[in-house]
Amino acid sequence: MKITIFWHRRDLRFEDNAGLAAALQRDEPVLPLFIYDSTILDKLPRNDARLTFIFDQVARLAHEAHEAGGGLLVRHGAVLEVFRQLLRDYDLAAVYTNEDYEPYATERDNAVARLLEKHGVAFQQFKDQVIFAKEEVLTKNGKPHKVFGAYAKTWQAQLKPEHDFKPHPSARLFKKENLASPGRGDAGRPTLRDLGFERHEQYTVPASLPPAEVVRHYDKTRDTPALDHGTTRQSVHLRFGTVSVRALMQEANHLNKKLLNELIWRDFFMMLLWHFPYTATEAYDPKMRHLPYRHAPAEYQAWCEGRTGVPLVDAGMRQLNQTGYLHNRARIVAAGFLVKHLFMDWRLGEHYFSEKLLDYDMSNNVGNWQWMAGTGAVAAPWFRIYSPESQQKQYDPDFAYIKKWVPEYGTATYPAPIVDLKAGRSRALDAIRKGRT
Repeated sequence: MKITIFWHRRDLRFEDNAGLAAALQRDEPVLPLFIYDSTILDKLPRNDARLTFIFDQVARLAHEAHEAGGGLLVRHGAVLEVFRQLLRDYDLAAVYTNEDYEPYATERDNAVARLLEKHGVAFQQFKDQVIFAKEEVLTKNGKPHKVFGAYAKTWQAQLKPEHDFKPHPSARLFKKENLASPGRGDAGRPTLRDLGFERHEQYTVPASLPPAEVVRHYDKTRDTPALDHGTTRQSVHLRFGTVSVRALMQEANHLNKKLLNELIWRDFFMMLLWHFPYTATEAYDPKMRHLPYRHAPAEYQAWCEGRTGVPLVDAGMRQLNQTGYLHNRARIVAAGFLVKHLFMDWRLGEHYFSEKLLDYDMSNNVGNWQWMAGTGAVAAPWFRIYSPESQQKQYDPDFAYIKKWVPEYGTATYPAPIVDLKAGRSRALDAIRKGRT
């Protein structure tokens, strides 16, 4: 019996899933698949909390698939080898999946498409994790937007809520008569130990739409890091697709345009990375590619550990290290301090965040680091430098956030700043002026 496989990646849900909905409307029964990609896993620390999160979500999907009368096939290995085995185990009619816009994912998916084509198996990808992707939002000259304000204006002008926020009927179609069981190809789901990892849990809010009150007041509370419910905390669920971006955008569109604007930033950065994949490791602006960044390992380590003597920076870095989460305002301050006051390469910070953030998303992380460094395809001028002291006075005036994460602040044990902020600012400005080519 021929079957269609739906390959889960950044969409760990059955509800409102574009590619899954399309697969379920084919004539063949559908078998959901998840692959623990060894190319990705081999680069992770053995106690990576993201792997525990993914493992738990895959277990939930397997349970939901069983309850619906079908099954979830879970494999571990190099993706091409997994598909070669699937071609031997099953009579495949098609493989459906949702688009992923990161450079590695694009190369991987192209290789899978070529393999399946050789065997006469259709490979179809669908837009699911964004509202507009790739070349859907362009300038009047047909070029990708490089300034967010213009992009957002075009994005909003093209939006058709009755179409773009409409949920896909995947959950309604996910029932026994449309599903396949793993059958003889099922070797059982691997455990964390089988994958070579140990369990490491970090707290996340439930994968559901945030309370209306949180969204309604988002524009007033989003920049206050001491508030526990000042933001939606849904970034990790958007990253792994455990919530629908359409549902969250629809809620934001109705209740808070500022939140909608922040979600549009997410589309913007994914579009930029797709058009300019080299920006994952290289400055977009050619003039900013040869800056004489400082090499100061001890200062970098102090930044990583939250021991800079600059309290808002240290509070943010300690929150990140202990929880895998970092409030956006603290991200701005910590990133700005590294790339400007310490004048270190933005890629050092991007890499550190990629290892620590539970919600790590390459396009957002790269986009925001290049925004802070002034090297990206954004309007932020390279000479924009945030003062950690001014940021603290504005967003943590009572030191509530700082005292939570840096309890020794104000005592003799708290270190002096590793750099004079005024001198560091001047050093960065002078070096960038001279280094721009």
